Amino acid sequence: MAIIVDGDGCAGRDIIESVAKSYNVPLKIYCDIHHVITSEYGEVIVMDSGFQAVDMKVANEAKKGDIVVTQDYGVAAMVLGKKSYAISPRGYIFSENNIDKLLFERHISAKVRRSGGKTGKHKKRSEDDNASLRENLIRLVERSLRDSETNV
Repeated sequence: MAIIVDGDGCAGRDIIESVAKSYNVPLKIYCDIHHVITSEYGEVIVMDSGFQAVDMKVANEAKKGDIVVTQDYGVAAMVLGKKSYAISPRGYIFSENNIDKLLFERHISAKVRRSGGKTGKHKKRSEDDNASLRENLIRLVERSLRDSETNV
């Protein structure tokens, strides 16, 4: 089991690194060449800046039981199909029960924007987001560790 981070635009990396380190879980952070990311614990992998290069690498690297941190619903959907866990940088856990709705809402929002409309503003990151990320990431790490012990 590993924690894999879609590092482009991912807030809360310090929280993710802290949780990974406290559970001694390997951490891989993927980013493109236009981002400068450092990590004291995890491995930072720098990719070319091609369209969706980081997203596709993250989705391809994920294996059953891994935890993927991404704000991209498409990446979340792909890794859920591989029996990985997916969580947003705000701590929202993606699941088979909510991903279809999220993808549909993304589709509708894109149609509205293409036709010149506006879709709500992004909220600033809050302390509640940080707490939710820490709490739910710990929950997923513990669930993945439990699942891996029962599958041995």
